[in-house]
Amino acid sequence: MTASAIETKGRAAAKAAAFSPLDLLLPYQRRWVTDEARFKIGALARQTGKSFCTACEAVRSAFTDPGAQWVCLSAGERQALEWLEKAKEWAQAFRLAVEHFTEDREFAEALLKSAEIRFGNGSRILAIPANPATARGYSANIILDEFAYHEDPDKIWAAMFPAVTNPLAGTFMTRLAAAIKGERCDQRRELKVRVVSTFNGKGNKFFELWEKAAANGYSAHAVTIEDAARDGLPVDVETLRQGLDDPDAFAQEYMCVPCDTSNVLLPYDLIARAESADATEFFPDWSGAAGRRIFLGVDFGRQHDPTVCWALERIGDVLWTREVLVLAKMDTPDQQDILRARVKCAERVSFDYTGPGVGLGDFLAREHGRWDPARHEFGRIELCTFTAAFKREIFPKLRRAFEAPTRVRAPISRAVREDLHAMQQTVHNGQYDYWAPRTREGHSDRCTALALAVRAAGDEDNRCGAFLV
Repeated sequence: MTASAIETKGRAAAKAAAFSPLDLLLPYQRRWVTDEARFKIGALARQTGKSFCTACEAVRSAFTDPGAQWVCLSAGERQALEWLEKAKEWAQAFRLAVEHFTEDREFAEALLKSAEIRFGNGSRILAIPANPATARGYSANIILDEFAYHEDPDKIWAAMFPAVTNPLAGTFMTRLAAAIKGERCDQRRELKVRVVSTFNGKGNKFFELWEKAAANGYSAHAVTIEDAARDGLPVDVETLRQGLDDPDAFAQEYMCVPCDTSNVLLPYDLIARAESADATEFFPDWSGAAGRRIFLGVDFGRQHDPTVCWALERIGDVLWTREVLVLAKMDTPDQQDILRARVKCAERVSFDYTGPGVGLGDFLAREHGRWDPARHEFGRIELCTFTAAFKREIFPKLRRAFEAPTRVRAPISRAVREDLHAMQQTVHNGQYDYWAPRTREGHSDRCTALALAVRAAGDEDNRCGAFLV
Protein backbone atom coordinates (compact mmCIF):
# COMPACT_ATOMS: atom_id res chain seq x y z
CA MET A 1 0.00 0.00 0.00
CA THR A 2 1.36 3.38 -0.97
CA ALA A 3 1.98 6.15 1.52
CA SER A 4 -0.86 8.17 -0.07
CA ALA A 5 -3.30 5.26 0.30
CA ILE A 6 -2.26 4.73 3.92
CA GLU A 7 -2.79 8.43 4.62
CA THR A 8 -6.25 8.37 2.95
CA LYS A 9 -7.26 5.28 4.91
CA GLY A 10 -6.05 6.91 8.11
CA ARG A 11 -8.11 10.05 7.49
CA ALA A 12 -11.20 7.92 6.78
CA ALA A 13 -10.67 5.95 9.99
CA ALA A 14 -10.22 9.13 12.01
CA LYS A 15 -13.36 10.61 10.48
CA ALA A 16 -15.35 7.47 11.29
CA ALA A 17 -14.03 7.46 14.84
CA ALA A 18 -15.06 11.11 15.25
CA PHE A 19 -18.59 10.51 13.94
CA SER A 20 -21.44 11.01 16.39
CA PRO A 21 -25.03 9.91 15.72
CA LEU A 22 -26.00 13.45 16.71
CA ASP A 23 -24.39 14.59 13.45
CA LEU A 24 -27.53 13.22 11.74
CA LEU A 25 -29.66 15.91 13.39
CA LEU A 26 -30.52 19.29 11.93
CA PRO A 27 -29.66 22.26 14.18
CA TYR A 28 -33.16 22.66 15.67
CA GLN A 29 -33.33 18.90 16.30
CA ARG A 30 -29.93 18.89 17.98
CA ARG A 31 -30.98 21.77 20.21
CA TRP A 32 -33.88 19.65 21.44
CA VAL A 33 -31.88 16.45 21.97
CA THR A 34 -29.03 18.12 23.82
CA ASP A 35 -31.27 20.25 26.07
CA GLU A 36 -30.88 18.50 29.45
CA ALA A 37 -33.71 20.36 31.23
CA ARG A 38 -35.76 18.06 33.43
CA PHE A 39 -39.08 19.34 32.03
CA LYS A 40 -39.18 20.12 28.33
CA ILE A 41 -42.00 20.93 25.90
CA GLY A 42 -41.94 21.33 22.12
CA ALA A 43 -44.52 22.82 19.75
CA LEU A 44 -43.28 21.71 16.35
CA ALA A 45 -44.72 21.87 12.86
CA ARG A 46 -45.88 18.64 11.30
CA GLN A 47 -43.22 16.44 9.68
CA THR A 48 -40.31 18.26 11.27
CA GLY A 49 -39.10 15.17 13.15
CA LYS A 50 -40.75 15.24 16.58
CA SER A 51 -40.65 11.45 17.01
CA PHE A 52 -37.22 11.36 15.38
CA CYS A 53 -35.88 13.72 18.07
CA THR A 54 -37.57 12.16 21.10
CA ALA A 55 -36.53 8.66 20.04
CA CYS A 56 -32.95 9.89 19.62
CA GLU A 57 -32.93 11.39 23.11
CA ALA A 58 -34.33 8.21 24.68
CA VAL A 59 -31.80 5.95 22.94
CA ARG A 60 -28.92 8.32 23.67
CA SER A 61 -29.90 8.19 27.35
CA ALA A 62 -30.17 4.38 27.23
CA PHE A 63 -26.67 4.31 25.72
CA THR A 64 -24.95 6.70 28.13
CA ASP A 65 -26.85 5.66 31.28
CA PRO A 66 -27.10 1.83 31.52
CA GLY A 67 -30.34 0.83 33.20
CA ALA A 68 -32.23 3.95 32.07
CA GLN A 69 -35.95 3.50 31.41
CA TRP A 70 -38.15 5.52 29.05
CA VAL A 71 -41.89 5.26 28.40
CA CYS A 72 -43.40 6.95 25.34
CA LEU A 73 -47.16 7.45 25.05
CA SER A 74 -48.36 8.11 21.50
CA ALA A 75 -51.77 9.17 20.21
CA GLY A 76 -52.55 5.68 18.86
CA GLU A 77 -51.17 2.22 18.24
CA ARG A 78 -49.79 3.00 14.79
CA GLN A 79 -47.93 6.03 16.11
CA ALA A 80 -46.57 4.08 19.09
CA LEU A 81 -45.12 1.35 16.88
CA GLU A 82 -43.71 3.86 14.39
CA TRP A 83 -42.05 5.72 17.26
CA LEU A 84 -40.48 2.48 18.48
CA GLU A 85 -39.18 1.74 14.97
CA LYS A 86 -37.38 5.09 15.07
CA ALA A 87 -35.90 4.08 18.45
CA LYS A 88 -34.61 0.86 16.87
CA GLU A 89 -32.97 2.85 14.08
CA TRP A 90 -31.31 5.14 16.60
CA ALA A 91 -30.10 2.08 18.51
CA GLN A 92 -28.28 0.98 15.37
CA ALA A 93 -26.75 4.45 15.01
CA PHE A 94 -25.50 4.32 18.61
CA ARG A 95 -24.43 0.68 18.16
CA LEU A 96 -26.59 -0.28 21.11
CA ALA A 97 -27.60 -3.93 20.97
CA VAL A 98 -31.35 -4.67 21.11
CA GLU A 99 -31.56 -7.77 23.29
CA HIS A 100 -35.32 -8.26 23.29
CA PHE A 101 -38.44 -6.90 21.54
CA THR A 102 -42.03 -7.71 22.58
CA GLU A 103 -45.59 -6.59 21.86
CA ASP A 104 -48.22 -7.11 24.56
CA ARG A 105 -51.76 -7.83 23.26
CA GLU A 106 -54.58 -10.03 24.48
CA PHE A 107 -54.77 -11.59 20.99
CA ALA A 108 -53.44 -10.93 17.48
CA GLU A 109 -55.76 -8.10 16.40
CA ALA A 110 -56.47 -6.69 19.88
CA LEU A 111 -55.45 -3.14 20.78
CA LEU A 112 -51.77 -2.94 21.68
CA LYS A 113 -51.13 -2.62 25.42
CA SER A 114 -47.41 -1.89 25.07
CA ALA A 115 -44.35 -2.64 22.96
CA GLU A 116 -40.88 -2.81 24.47
CA ILE A 117 -37.25 -3.01 23.47
CA ARG A 118 -34.61 -4.07 25.99
CA PHE A 119 -30.94 -3.38 25.51
CA GLY A 120 -27.96 -5.45 26.52
CA ASN A 121 -26.88 -2.86 29.10
CA GLY A 122 -30.13 -3.12 31.08
CA SER A 123 -31.85 -0.05 29.62
CA ARG A 124 -35.33 -0.39 28.17
CA ILE A 125 -37.80 1.69 26.17
CA LEU A 126 -41.58 1.16 26.07
CA ALA A 127 -44.14 2.56 23.64
CA ILE A 128 -47.82 2.69 24.62
CA PRO A 129 -50.98 3.93 22.85
CA ALA A 130 -52.42 6.76 24.95
CA ASN A 131 -54.82 5.27 27.49
CA PRO A 132 -55.19 6.45 31.10
CA ALA A 133 -55.87 2.88 32.24
CA THR A 134 -52.50 1.59 30.99
CA ALA A 135 -50.50 4.72 31.75
CA ARG A 136 -50.12 4.07 35.47
CA GLY A 137 -47.56 2.01 37.31
CA TYR A 138 -44.33 3.17 35.69
CA SER A 139 -41.27 4.82 37.21
CA ALA A 140 -39.39 6.13 34.21
CA ASN A 141 -38.58 9.09 32.01
CA ILE A 142 -41.76 10.07 30.16
CA ILE A 143 -42.32 11.11 26.54
CA LEU A 144 -45.78 12.29 25.48
CA ASP A 145 -45.66 12.15 21.68
CA GLU A 146 -48.21 14.27 19.74
CA PHE A 147 -49.78 14.95 23.14
CA ALA A 148 -52.42 17.33 21.78
CA TYR A 149 -53.88 14.39 19.82
CA HIS A 150 -54.29 12.04 22.79
CA GLU A 151 -57.88 11.06 23.51
CA ASP A 152 -58.03 12.35 27.08
CA PRO A 153 -54.84 14.33 27.72
CA ASP A 154 -55.95 15.56 31.16
CA LYS A 155 -56.32 12.01 32.48
CA ILE A 156 -53.14 10.88 30.69
CA TRP A 157 -51.25 13.73 32.32
CA ALA A 158 -52.59 12.93 35.79
CA ALA A 159 -51.73 9.25 35.34
CA MET A 160 -48.25 9.68 33.83
CA PHE A 161 -46.62 12.62 35.59
CA PRO A 162 -46.12 10.76 38.92
CA ALA A 163 -43.91 8.30 36.99
CA VAL A 164 -41.00 10.77 37.33
CA THR A 165 -41.35 11.21 41.11
CA ASN A 166 -38.91 8.65 42.52
CA PRO A 167 -35.19 9.39 41.89
CA LEU A 168 -34.26 5.88 43.07
CA ALA A 169 -36.30 4.17 40.34
CA GLY A 170 -34.19 1.78 38.28
CA THR A 171 -31.18 1.89 40.61
CA PHE A 172 -32.00 -1.09 42.82
CA MET A 173 -29.57 -3.58 41.25
CA THR A 174 -26.71 -1.08 41.36
CA ARG A 175 -27.39 -0.27 45.00
CA LEU A 176 -27.75 -3.98 45.84
CA ALA A 177 -24.39 -4.81 44.23
CA ALA A 178 -22.74 -2.03 46.20
CA ALA A 179 -24.35 -3.20 49.46
CA ILE A 180 -23.09 -6.76 48.91
CA LYS A 181 -19.58 -5.36 48.56
CA GLY A 182 -20.05 -3.29 51.69
CA GLU A 183 -19.87 -0.10 49.68
CA ARG A 184 -22.09 2.96 49.76
CA CYS A 185 -24.04 3.82 46.60
CA ASP A 186 -25.88 7.10 46.25
CA GLN A 187 -26.93 6.54 42.64
CA ARG A 188 -30.15 8.27 41.73
CA ARG A 189 -31.72 9.48 38.51
CA GLU A 190 -33.48 12.76 37.92
CA LEU A 191 -36.37 11.42 35.83
CA LYS A 192 -37.50 13.66 32.99
CA VAL A 193 -40.65 14.70 31.15
CA ARG A 194 -40.74 15.37 27.40
CA VAL A 195 -43.94 16.73 25.86
CA VAL A 196 -44.09 17.29 22.09
CA SER A 197 -46.88 17.93 19.62
CA THR A 198 -48.24 19.89 16.75
CA PHE A 199 -51.04 22.10 18.04
CA ASN A 200 -54.56 20.65 17.98
CA GLY A 201 -56.71 23.53 19.09
CA LYS A 202 -56.58 25.45 22.35
CA GLY A 203 -58.92 23.46 24.56
CA ASN A 204 -56.52 20.72 25.64
CA LYS A 205 -53.77 19.97 28.16
CA PHE A 206 -50.94 20.43 25.67
CA PHE A 207 -51.96 24.02 24.92
CA GLU A 208 -52.34 24.69 28.66
CA LEU A 209 -48.83 23.35 29.35
CA TRP A 210 -47.42 25.38 26.48
CA GLU A 211 -49.03 28.61 27.69
CA LYS A 212 -47.69 28.06 31.23
CA ALA A 213 -44.28 26.63 30.21
CA ALA A 214 -42.16 29.52 31.50
CA ALA A 215 -44.10 29.87 34.75
CA ASN A 216 -43.83 26.12 35.42
CA GLY A 217 -40.11 25.91 34.70
CA TYR A 218 -40.30 24.12 31.34
CA SER A 219 -37.73 24.56 28.61
CA ALA A 220 -39.87 25.43 25.57
CA HIS A 221 -38.97 24.80 21.92
CA ALA A 222 -41.10 26.19 19.06
CA VAL A 223 -40.30 25.21 15.46
CA THR A 224 -42.42 26.34 12.50
CA ILE A 225 -41.98 24.87 9.03
CA GLU A 226 -40.17 28.07 8.07
CA ASP A 227 -37.77 27.64 11.02
CA ALA A 228 -37.11 24.05 9.99
CA ALA A 229 -36.49 25.04 6.35
CA ARG A 230 -33.97 27.69 7.46
CA ASP A 231 -32.19 25.01 9.49
CA GLY A 232 -31.87 22.73 6.48
CA LEU A 233 -35.09 20.69 6.25
CA PRO A 234 -35.47 20.18 2.46
CA VAL A 235 -39.04 21.45 2.01
CA ASP A 236 -40.61 24.12 -0.19
CA VAL A 237 -42.84 26.05 2.19
CA GLU A 238 -44.84 27.85 -0.50
CA THR A 239 -45.55 24.60 -2.33
CA LEU A 240 -46.92 23.15 0.91
CA ARG A 241 -49.02 26.26 1.53
CA GLN A 242 -50.52 26.19 -1.95
CA GLY A 243 -51.02 22.43 -1.94
CA LEU A 244 -52.90 22.42 1.37
CA ASP A 245 -55.02 25.39 0.24
CA ASP A 246 -56.40 25.97 3.73
CA PRO A 247 -55.02 28.98 5.66
CA ASP A 248 -56.40 27.85 9.02
CA ALA A 249 -55.02 24.33 8.66
CA PHE A 250 -51.67 25.66 7.45
CA ALA A 251 -51.44 28.01 10.42
CA GLN A 252 -51.98 25.16 12.89
CA GLU A 253 -50.15 22.32 11.15
CA TYR A 254 -47.13 24.26 9.96
CA MET A 255 -46.89 27.64 11.71
CA CYS A 256 -47.63 26.70 15.37
CA VAL A 257 -50.80 28.82 15.51
CA PRO A 258 -53.56 26.70 17.10
CA CYS A 259 -57.17 26.74 15.99
CA ASP A 260 -59.90 27.16 18.59
CA THR A 261 -60.34 23.50 19.59
CA SER A 262 -60.10 19.91 18.35
CA ASN A 263 -61.10 16.44 19.58
CA VAL A 264 -60.92 12.80 18.51
CA LEU A 265 -64.17 11.90 16.74
CA LEU A 266 -64.18 8.22 17.78
CA PRO A 267 -62.26 7.44 20.99
CA TYR A 268 -60.99 3.91 21.50
CA ASP A 269 -63.69 3.08 24.05
CA LEU A 270 -66.45 3.90 21.56
CA ILE A 271 -64.79 1.81 18.87
CA ALA A 272 -64.41 -1.08 21.33
CA ARG A 273 -68.17 -1.07 21.95
CA ALA A 274 -68.78 -1.61 18.24
CA GLU A 275 -66.10 -4.24 17.58
CA SER A 276 -67.41 -7.76 17.04
CA ALA A 277 -65.93 -11.04 15.80
CA ASP A 278 -69.09 -11.44 13.69
CA ALA A 279 -68.31 -8.29 11.68
CA THR A 280 -65.91 -9.00 8.81
CA GLU A 281 -63.42 -7.18 6.61
CA PHE A 282 -63.78 -9.60 3.68
CA PHE A 283 -66.91 -10.91 1.96
CA PRO A 284 -66.15 -14.09 -0.01
CA ASP A 285 -68.87 -14.12 -2.68
CA TRP A 286 -71.05 -11.18 -3.64
CA SER A 287 -73.07 -13.31 -6.06
CA GLY A 288 -74.78 -14.81 -3.02
CA ALA A 289 -75.74 -11.49 -1.44
CA ALA A 290 -78.97 -10.99 -3.37
CA GLY A 291 -81.91 -10.24 -1.10
CA ARG A 292 -79.77 -9.01 1.79
CA ARG A 293 -80.05 -5.39 2.92
CA ILE A 294 -76.66 -4.06 1.85
CA PHE A 295 -75.55 -0.42 1.99
CA LEU A 296 -72.24 0.89 0.64
CA GLY A 297 -70.09 3.92 1.37
CA VAL A 298 -67.34 4.61 -1.17
CA ASP A 299 -64.51 7.05 -0.47
CA PHE A 300 -62.71 7.39 -3.80
CA GLY A 301 -58.94 7.63 -4.18
CA ARG A 302 -56.57 7.24 -7.06
CA GLN A 303 -52.93 8.20 -6.48
CA HIS A 304 -52.26 9.48 -2.96
CA ASP A 305 -55.06 7.72 -1.09
CA PRO A 306 -56.81 4.38 -1.63
CA THR A 307 -60.44 3.87 -2.55
CA VAL A 308 -62.35 2.28 0.34
CA CYS A 309 -65.74 0.62 -0.11
CA TRP A 310 -67.39 -0.13 3.26
CA ALA A 311 -70.32 -2.56 3.11
CA LEU A 312 -72.96 -2.64 5.87
CA GLU A 313 -75.81 -5.12 6.21
CA ARG A 314 -78.88 -4.11 8.19
CA ILE A 315 -80.14 -6.86 10.49
CA GLY A 316 -82.89 -5.55 12.72
CA ASP A 317 -81.76 -2.17 13.99
CA VAL A 318 -78.02 -2.93 13.77
CA LEU A 319 -75.67 -2.26 10.84
CA TRP A 320 -73.15 -5.09 10.51
CA THR A 321 -69.90 -4.61 8.62
CA ARG A 322 -69.55 -7.25 5.92
CA GLU A 323 -66.56 -5.88 4.03
CA VAL A 324 -63.97 -3.10 4.15
CA LEU A 325 -62.55 -3.18 0.63
CA VAL A 326 -59.35 -1.20 0.04
CA LEU A 327 -58.22 -0.52 -3.55
CA ALA A 328 -54.80 1.16 -3.63
CA LYS A 329 -53.30 2.85 -6.73
CA MET A 330 -55.73 1.11 -9.09
CA ASP A 331 -56.92 2.42 -12.46
CA THR A 332 -60.44 3.84 -12.42
CA PRO A 333 -61.88 1.32 -14.96
CA ASP A 334 -60.52 -1.55 -12.86
CA GLN A 335 -62.10 -0.04 -9.76
CA GLN A 336 -65.42 0.22 -11.59
CA ASP A 337 -65.26 -3.46 -12.55
CA ILE A 338 -64.58 -4.51 -8.95
CA LEU A 339 -67.29 -2.27 -7.48
CA ARG A 340 -69.95 -3.34 -10.00
CA ALA A 341 -70.86 -6.63 -8.28
CA ARG A 342 -71.14 -4.92 -4.91
CA VAL A 343 -73.27 -2.05 -6.19
CA LYS A 344 -75.70 -4.50 -7.82
CA CYS A 345 -76.33 -6.06 -4.37
CA ALA A 346 -76.80 -2.73 -2.59
CA GLU A 347 -80.01 -0.90 -1.82
CA ARG A 348 -78.15 2.36 -1.81
CA VAL A 349 -74.59 3.63 -2.31
CA SER A 350 -73.26 6.96 -1.01
CA PHE A 351 -70.30 7.82 -3.25
CA ASP A 352 -67.55 10.42 -2.76
CA TYR A 353 -68.25 12.74 -5.71
CA THR A 354 -65.37 15.14 -5.01
CA GLY A 355 -62.31 15.92 -7.14
CA PRO A 356 -61.12 12.75 -8.87
CA GLY A 357 -64.27 10.90 -7.77
CA VAL A 358 -66.45 12.89 -10.18
CA GLY A 359 -65.59 10.77 -13.21
CA LEU A 360 -66.23 7.35 -11.64
CA GLY A 361 -69.33 8.71 -9.91
CA ASP A 362 -70.82 9.72 -13.26
CA PHE A 363 -70.16 6.25 -14.72
CA LEU A 364 -71.70 4.47 -11.72
CA ALA A 365 -74.75 6.75 -11.68
CA ARG A 366 -75.28 6.15 -15.41
CA GLU A 367 -75.00 2.38 -14.98
CA HIS A 368 -76.96 1.93 -11.75
CA GLY A 369 -79.16 5.01 -11.57
CA ARG A 370 -78.78 8.10 -9.43
CA TRP A 371 -80.40 8.61 -6.03
CA ASP A 372 -81.67 12.19 -5.78
CA PRO A 373 -85.27 12.39 -4.53
CA ALA A 374 -85.33 16.17 -5.02
CA ARG A 375 -84.95 15.51 -8.75
CA HIS A 376 -87.28 12.48 -8.65
CA GLU A 377 -84.39 10.12 -9.29
CA PHE A 378 -84.50 6.87 -7.30
CA GLY A 379 -81.56 4.81 -8.48
CA ARG A 380 -78.83 3.33 -6.28
CA ILE A 381 -76.04 5.94 -6.42
CA GLU A 382 -76.06 9.06 -4.25
CA LEU A 383 -73.33 11.43 -5.42
CA CYS A 384 -71.92 13.20 -2.35
CA THR A 385 -69.80 16.34 -2.63
CA PHE A 386 -67.58 16.87 0.42
CA THR A 387 -68.31 20.43 1.45
CA ALA A 388 -67.80 21.58 5.03
CA ALA A 389 -71.58 21.45 5.51
CA PHE A 390 -71.74 17.88 4.22
CA LYS A 391 -68.98 16.75 6.61
CA ARG A 392 -70.84 18.44 9.49
CA GLU A 393 -73.80 16.27 8.55
CA ILE A 394 -72.24 12.81 8.14
CA PHE A 395 -69.56 12.66 10.85
CA PRO A 396 -71.78 13.56 13.85
CA LYS A 397 -74.22 10.87 12.63
CA LEU A 398 -71.34 8.41 12.51
CA ARG A 399 -70.41 9.31 16.08
CA ARG A 400 -74.01 8.78 17.22
CA ALA A 401 -74.06 5.35 15.57
CA PHE A 402 -71.18 4.33 17.88
CA GLU A 403 -72.73 5.78 21.03
CA ALA A 404 -75.02 3.71 23.23
CA PRO A 405 -77.10 1.97 22.10
CA THR A 406 -74.43 1.09 19.54
CA ARG A 407 -76.06 0.63 16.14
CA VAL A 408 -73.02 -0.33 14.09
CA ARG A 409 -70.66 -3.31 14.32
CA ALA A 410 -67.07 -3.08 13.12
CA PRO A 411 -64.49 -5.85 12.59
CA ILE A 412 -61.76 -6.44 15.16
CA SER A 413 -58.90 -5.10 13.06
CA ARG A 414 -55.88 -2.99 13.93
CA ALA A 415 -55.96 -1.21 10.54
CA VAL A 416 -59.66 -0.38 10.83
CA ARG A 417 -59.40 0.69 14.47
CA GLU A 418 -56.49 3.06 13.88
CA ASP A 419 -58.15 4.57 10.80
CA LEU A 420 -61.39 5.27 12.69
CA HIS A 421 -59.50 6.70 15.65
CA ALA A 422 -57.49 9.17 13.53
CA MET A 423 -60.42 11.38 12.50
CA GLN A 424 -60.52 14.72 14.33
CA GLN A 425 -63.32 17.19 14.94
CA THR A 426 -61.92 20.72 14.79
CA VAL A 427 -63.34 24.20 15.37
CA HIS A 428 -62.11 27.25 13.44
CA ASN A 429 -63.72 30.58 14.30
CA GLY A 430 -66.75 28.80 15.72
CA GLN A 431 -67.20 26.53 12.67
CA TYR A 432 -66.90 22.74 12.97
CA ASP A 433 -64.84 20.77 10.50
CA TYR A 434 -63.41 17.26 10.27
CA TRP A 435 -59.84 16.41 9.42
CA ALA A 436 -57.37 13.53 9.66
CA PRO A 437 -53.56 13.44 9.31
CA ARG A 438 -52.25 11.85 6.13
CA THR A 439 -50.21 8.69 6.70
CA ARG A 440 -48.69 5.99 4.52
CA GLU A 441 -52.02 4.13 4.80
CA GLY A 442 -54.13 7.08 3.68
CA HIS A 443 -56.25 9.83 5.17
CA SER A 444 -58.79 8.11 7.46
CA ASP A 445 -60.37 6.79 4.25
CA ARG A 446 -62.02 3.87 6.06
CA CYS A 447 -63.63 6.27 8.53
CA THR A 448 -64.98 8.40 5.69
CA ALA A 449 -66.28 5.34 3.83
CA LEU A 450 -68.05 4.14 6.97
CA ALA A 451 -69.64 7.56 7.48
CA LEU A 452 -70.92 7.36 3.90
CA ALA A 453 -72.20 3.81 4.43
CA VAL A 454 -74.11 4.88 7.56
CA ARG A 455 -75.60 7.69 5.49
CA ALA A 456 -76.58 5.24 2.77
CA ALA A 457 -78.36 3.08 5.35
CA GLY A 458 -80.42 6.07 6.42
CA ASP A 459 -82.79 6.18 9.38
CA GLU A 460 -84.74 2.95 9.75
CA ASP A 461 -87.35 4.67 11.92
CA ASN A 462 -88.10 7.18 9.16
CA ARG A 463 -87.50 5.22 6.01
CA CYS A 464 -90.45 6.23 3.88
CA GLY A 465 -88.96 6.52 0.42
CA ALA A 466 -85.46 6.01 1.79
CA PHE A 467 -84.68 2.64 0.22
CA LEU A 468 -85.29 0.81 -3.00
CA VAL A 469 -88.01 -1.79 -2.65
